[in-house]
Amino acid sequence: MNKCIIIPDSFKGTMSSIEVCGIVKEKLSESFPDCEIIAVPAADGGEGTVDCFLRASDGEKVWLTVKGPHLEDIRSYYGIIGDTAVIEMAAAAGLHLAGEPIDPSSATTFGVGQLITDAIDRGCTKIILGLGGSCTNDGGAGAAAALGARFFDSEENEFLPTGGTLGRIAGIDLAGLRPRLKGITFTVMCDIDNPLYGPRGAAYVFAPQKGADADMVILLDDNLRAYADVIRRSVGIDVSGLEGGGAAGGMGAGAFAFFGAELKTGIDVVLDFIHFEELLEHCDYVLTGEGRLDLQSLGGKVAVGVGRRAKKMNVPVLAVVGRTEEGLDEINGQGISGVFPAVREEIPLADLKLRCRADLSNVMNQVIAAIKRDEVNKA
Repeated sequence: MNKCIIIPDSFKGTMSSIEVCGIVKEKLSESFPDCEIIAVPAADGGEGTVDCFLRASDGEKVWLTVKGPHLEDIRSYYGIIGDTAVIEMAAAAGLHLAGEPIDPSSATTFGVGQLITDAIDRGCTKIILGLGGSCTNDGGAGAAAALGARFFDSEENEFLPTGGTLGRIAGIDLAGLRPRLKGITFTVMCDIDNPLYGPRGAAYVFAPQKGADADMVILLDDNLRAYADVIRRSVGIDVSGLEGGGAAGGMGAGAFAFFGAELKTGIDVVLDFIHFEELLEHCDYVLTGEGRLDLQSLGGKVAVGVGRRAKKMNVPVLAVVGRTEEGLDEINGQGISGVFPAVREEIPLADLKLRCRADLSNVMNQVIAAIKRDEVNKA
């Protein structure tokens, strides 16, 4: 083996993608000391996304004070790589910042807009915005307000909408936002296709995870419906059926309507950014992985996303995973030549955290043996 690319997702709850890359690279280097190994930790848009991009390319981490989910001052960050800013929504509106009691009806994405503003002021013309791990349900209205959008109630009073007050919006003025965004392109990392509202929408599917009870879910959903209507009337854009519009409390819809963002699966954003097809030239194998390979993976998660792209270049992909769903026949045809689960039985998370690194190292012995057998057969 002369060249190998390692590009895993994190193993949720146990190891970051950076840790996984380190273990896999170490094992490969021991068996193939002359192999060129390119390690690219992948991310899905949530916490850790900035660090993954910075590991993949030369860049800097920018720290600044912005408003948190309840307009408190917090220290936050984003990454700059050339003319591109990589921003995690969770860095300013993450669930870990929500405090107690958790209340998605009053949380705002205003701080996310401040991160974007700072990046633009520093000369960035491309914004990669990762959606994931948010505590908000404001449809991105807060972020838009930080960038110059204005929201008015029926009496023409300007206010900062949150998930609980989106229904009060009677008009939206983007005159202050549009000049700021001239020449700026937005790409949103979004790994779900849920719409803005309805049974599969932001409120019903995700708000309970953010602390909403049944009554609040109904309120939030009603407000998102009203929000979609006022966006259509005031901005001329229909987000009601937008795939991914419900991501991160409706931030997907807000980014699309206010920023002109393109919504893409997280792994495709990463692969485009690193020029994956160019890296695949003269590559013998790609090793990818994630914590659990299941039906959700087929929606464009890291392992399947990598497999599909590598398949077009006829480069075999091996997936090292924590566990795999039984009978996952649908994985055939996705460009993945072999799946290697680190554990085959249900294990309590506390125990898994203690043994996950050893399990990954052990299963890599199977991967290496498979590669060596394959190379013998090719010889």
